[in-house]
Amino acid sequence: MDFKKDLHLQTLKPNTTIMLYDQILLAKKERVKLLAILIDPDKVALESISVLAEKMQQSPATHIFVGGSSFDGHHLDEIIIELKSKIDLPILLFPGNPSQISDEANGILFLMLLSGRNPDYLVEHQINAVPILEQTKLEIISTGYILIESGSKTAVERVSKTKPLSTTNAEYVAQTAKAGELIGNKIIYLEAGSGAQNVVPLEIIKTVSNRISTPLIVGGGIRSKKQIEEAYSAGADLVVIGTAFENDINFFD
Repeated sequence: MDFKKDLHLQTLKPNTTIMLYDQILLAKKERVKLLAILIDPDKVALESISVLAEKMQQSPATHIFVGGSSFDGHHLDEIIIELKSKIDLPILLFPGNPSQISDEANGILFLMLLSGRNPDYLVEHQINAVPILEQTKLEIISTGYILIESGSKTAVERVSKTKPLSTTNAEYVAQTAKAGELIGNKIIYLEAGSGAQNVVPLEIIKTVSNRISTPLIVGGGIRSKKQIEEAYSAGADLVVIGTAFENDINFFD
C-alpha cells in the first residue's frame, strides 16, 4: 500500500504558513489521499502514548485526530503534548463536547451533527464552545458530521441520542451532505461509528462524493488496508482508522 505522506513543499507539516484546511484542499485538488489515525483518550493511557506515537510516526498517516464520544477532557493537554513530542503531523481535535478542546492541538473539526435532530449537537454544544475557542489559536474547520447505520448501536448514537441515516437511501445521505455544504460546512464527514460492525457502504461514499465539492472524510468500522483503498476509490479524500489501530499498533507494518 503506497500512501503518500507529504505534498510538495512539505505542506502537511504543522506550524507552517499554510492553513490546515488549505492543505486538505490542495490534497484533494492533486488527488493525494490522506489518512488519519484517531486516538480516543478514553481508551488510551497517558503512559502508553509514547509507544503509540512512535508507531503513528512510522505509519503512512498524514493527520492525527484526537477525541471521543464521552471523554471528559481529563489529561487532554498532556496527551497532545506527549503526541507532539514524538510526531510531526498535524493534530486535529475531533470533539464530542466542549470539554474536549485543547489549545495544544493544531486545529479542530468543529462538528455539526447533520444526521440528527438533537439541538445539543446541531448548535448548543457549538455555542457553548465559543468562549473556549476564542481563547485558543486553533484553526477551526466547520465540519458536517453524518452518522450512517452500521449494524450495531455505536457510542455516537448512544451519546448523541440520535439515529443514524439508513444505508438503503444513498440519495438522502447525499442530500444531507449537500445541505451541509450549502450551509457552509467546509468538510463532510461520513461516520459509521467507533467499532462499527459495518463500514460506510461504498455506494453511499460514491454518491456523496459526486454531489459535493468539499473534501470528504470517511471513518468507522474500517479494519483492513483493502477497505481503506476501497473507500478512496469510491471518493473519500481522507480515511480515518481508529479501533483497528487501537487493537493492533502494527496494523500498518
